[in-house]
Amino acid sequence: MTLSGKVAFIAGASRGIGRDIARALAREGAAVAVAARTQTPGKIPGTIHSVANAIQDEDGRAFPVVCDVTNPASVEAAVEATVRELGGIDILVANAGVMWLAPTLDTPLKRWELCLRVNLTGVFLVTKAVLPHVLARGTGSLIAITTNGVAMTHLGSNAYWVSKAGVERYYTGLAEELREWNVAVNCLAPKKVVITEGWQAAGAGIELEPDMIEEPEAMGRAAVILASQDAGGITGSVQYSLDLIEKFNP
Repeated sequence: MTLSGKVAFIAGASRGIGRDIARALAREGAAVAVAARTQTPGKIPGTIHSVANAIQDEDGRAFPVVCDVTNPASVEAAVEATVRELGGIDILVANAGVMWLAPTLDTPLKRWELCLRVNLTGVFLVTKAVLPHVLARGTGSLIAITTNGVAMTHLGSNAYWVSKAGVERYYTGLAEELREWNVAVNCLAPKKVVITEGWQAAGAGIELEPDMIEEPEAMGRAAVILASQDAGGITGSVQYSLDLIEKFNP
């Protein structure tokens, strides 16, 4: 599934799942805009520059660009800089997110609002900003990263799962809006738990059995499959990484 000649804008690409997807798409030939807020190392490892350098070390093409998905001006500037540098946009991966797993009584309003602002409104802002450029290509693929926790209502609720449920409804509806433009629109979730730097910081010391953990590279392989789609293929769906990989590589 070559992505040669394609340009991918990856929001939230400085670490974790976003980093792994950026590197996977670059290995398949895409030029990648590594978009995130983090320019300098902090408490959690990873920056836009470290990811771009890793891609370039593998002879891929990467463009590090600062992007705060909660700030419309920052998003627009990042998208315009990407188009100037890389020539357009064919693929979006909306991955930027924050996690809050506490129940309602332990959730301050500011945490609830932050999850919705980053995880849901942020997807809307980056999607709206890249869309004119994707449509100009005549085809493309939009991917929003979600979670397998949306359907786990037996575990209660939290701001993170609620925000991701909103993303799934947004993208499955958007697929119908964009079908006539030949743009695939899908959500992608890990089948199991991916132990990212962000998960370790927010997981509250939860210990997982080995069979509950998914290797980080799986999300990258699954994203390559979805990035290769148009509206005549997979669209309007919520896909789970390991299931999708097995379908295409049984």
